[in-house]
Amino acid sequence: MSDAPEQIKAKLAEQQYIASDEIATVVYLAEELGKPVLSEGPAGVGKTELSKAWAAATGRPLIRLQCYEGLDESKALYEWEYAKQMLYTQLLRDKLQDIIGDAQTLGEAADRIAAEEDVFFSERFLLPRPLLRALTSDEPVVLLIDEIDRADVEFEAFLLEVLSDFQVSIPELGTIAAKHQPVVFLTSNNTRDLSEALKRRCLYLFIDYPSVETELEIVRLKVPNLAPELARQAVELVNRLRSLDLKKSPSVSETLDWARALVKLNASQLDQETIENTMTVLLKHEADIIRAKRALSRRGPNGGTRPSRDDFDPDDLRGFRFIGN
Repeated sequence: MSDAPEQIKAKLAEQQYIASDEIATVVYLAEELGKPVLSEGPAGVGKTELSKAWAAATGRPLIRLQCYEGLDESKALYEWEYAKQMLYTQLLRDKLQDIIGDAQTLGEAADRIAAEEDVFFSERFLLPRPLLRALTSDEPVVLLIDEIDRADVEFEAFLLEVLSDFQVSIPELGTIAAKHQPVVFLTSNNTRDLSEALKRRCLYLFIDYPSVETELEIVRLKVPNLAPELARQAVELVNRLRSLDLKKSPSVSETLDWARALVKLNASQLDQETIENTMTVLLKHEADIIRAKRALSRRGPNGGTRPSRDDFDPDDLRGFRFIGN
């Protein structure tokens, strides 16, 4: 294989994005094949950050379309400013009179007005939204279609033309093709299944929670002021929290928030009080917090202050030991 994926991995690292070999290879192929990248996986694992990092690494502008329920073509593609068009027509009323003033018939007057159609149906009345901005940009861009799974199936179907031919049809103006084909990243948090037609047009990438060592590397890169040993303890605890049956497991972004919080609190160790006081940085549901605290507060059979491995259920934090508690 070409060493190009390694070069892409290095470029992403310069933007403080730790990419796996698979991620680097998919980004390389997306550039070479002109295919969109569909990234699926849990929320907060770096799917959106990948597009931001690649835009920064290549010096391209990032255009983002945030998807949501009810998103339609007019909000994603363009809006025709009819009010502006009417105002423009009113302002040119006297000029129109000059154009059709000596017309002998209604047909002749209509023909003369038709000859001026470019004045009344032009891009001056077009308000471009993210998709059209990406297609008509004078320079190559990175287009991020974020959380596509939140949009309706109808909007997903509309995207197929854009992702296949990189062109759109506008009734007032006709078909507009991309000046430069954008590099497209789509993200999904798996809240619903996406169509096979959409997946077929994309290179697929599943980004899961990182390993302990990879996440530790991310924390040390993003939060360098956190003591190395404390950073490892924090990452290991987060990793074990994810083994619990939680409504929402802590994401990588929440791990980073927690690491920054520990720095702000001048924490020197992960004792029970520090963990419990900062648990809400990692967990965002009351039931998850209660379950995690219950798991962390277990004690050994001899009444000691350190938890025993045998005292944990399979869903609990296996063998976690409080530091200095």
